[in-house]
Formats: sequence, structure tokens, C-alpha cells
Amino acid sequence: MRAVPSSLDPAVVAEIDRRLVSIEAEHRVRVPWAIESGSRAWGFPSPDSDYDCRFLFVRRAESYLSLWPERDVIETPLDKTFDVNGWDLAKTVRLIVKGNATAIEWLNSPIVYTGDGGFRDRLLALAECVVERGAIGRHYLHVTRQQRAGAATLKRFFYALRPAAALRWLETHPDAVVPPMDLPRLLDEGDVGHDVATAAHELIAVKARTRELGAGEPPVVLDRFVSTQLAAAEHFEHMPHEKDAARVRDIADDYFRREVGHL
Repeated sequence: MRAVPSSLDPAVVAEIDRRLVSIEAEHRVRVPWAIESGSRAWGFPSPDSDYDCRFLFVRRAESYLSLWPERDVIETPLDKTFDVNGWDLAKTVRLIVKGNATAIEWLNSPIVYTGDGGFRDRLLALAECVVERGAIGRHYLHVTRQQRAGAATLKRFFYALRPAAALRWLETHPDAVVPPMDLPRLLDEGDVGHDVATAAHELIAVKARTRELGAGEPPVVLDRFVSTQLAAAEHFEHMPHEKDAARVRDIADDYFRREVGHL
């Protein structure tokens, strides 16, 4: 599967495609999933946003039996345009089990360079099965706090607004575990209220036409929204584990063995 919007620079996309093919050949891996992350996939790009391609790779089965395992990350040269790197499936599964929402977000990116739909669906099914709702909530709670603690710029504010919107989405979907990745969908599905949604979409539009959003105060209604979600999500810090850890590890092991054999 492939989902690359026409708004992306064709030359940049072609270079990303070339790098992915080269990675498979050079490292003798398969890349069943490669997506765009960062502001483009989160729904609030700037005209000068770089390209944050993230991919998952799977090594040959015998590689996972070696006494000298290879690195679980593959990186390509970083510059002002390209940020292309990926994680081994084993690393990804371990992070998902721990409740790392980033790994799960990659499976829900609206921008897909190359993807095996079956691979994505099986890994998402694993996440739905083993991930603790509390761990996902803590992930977004900590990201929001971290971004609020940094230098106050309008650009940085977006990196607090999105996880805050994810916390709101979890609040309004009490039986769900995996929030959407992009900010517009989080706002639309999170019952944030007309004033918050309007202010957020207006700020997104400003960012879309501004090369550098400098220092400045975010709209009061949005700043209040972030603060409210932080306060409302404090309960995630103390949410007890609901799943048996040994059983979760067994499920993850079974998935991984089947997936490596399948590929």
C-alpha cells in the first residue's frame, strides 16, 4: 500500500524511495512499513518542514539467533531536508509492550511510502491486545509536560497541543487504547468544543504559510485547553496495571516468532 499526497515534493519522495530500496539491499532486511512522521503526518506542516520518514525493518530469522546481534536501528545521513531512520521489529514490539505510543503512531500515519497492509494490521492487533491504556495515557501526559517546560514558541506549542488532544481523545473514548496520530482528527473526534477546534484550525493555517513561527503567546483558549487536559489526565500516573505481564510477554513472543517466520 502507498498513500503519498500530491503536496509532498516529488523529488524528495523519490529520494526517500531510493533510500528505502538501498537500505533493504545494503542491510539485507525487509522494510514492510515506511511512513512519514513529524509535523507533516501530524497535520500541521510549515512550508520549510523537513521530511521525517520512519520505517520498520525485519532481519532474516537466523539473524535473531546470533550471539552477536546487529543494531536495532538503521539510520541514513541527516540534513535539512531528510530525516530517514527506522527500528527493528524486535525493538518495536518491546516498545509497544511498554506502552510507547510513538511506535503505535507510526502504524497509523496518514502518509505511507511503502507498506504491507497485513503486516500493519497484525502489529496493530498486537498493540490493541497488549498495550495498557494507562501506559498510553502516561506517554502523552509526559510528552505534554515536557513540551510545556521548554522555551515558549508558537512552533513548540503545537508539540504540546497534539499530545494534549490525544489525552482528550482518550478521555472521550474510555474503551479505546490507540488514539489517532494527526491533530485535526484528534480534534474532530475528541469533542473539544467549537472554540478550541476553531482556534486550533486557525493556528494550523497560520503555520502552513509561515516559515518560522517565532516566540509568541498561543491563543488563550488553546493554552487553557492544554492546561485542562494535563490536570484531567493526572489519574494516568496512578492507574494500576490491568494485564498480566507474563501473559503479555508470551503473546508478544508468539507474535514475533510468527511474524519473522511469515516474512
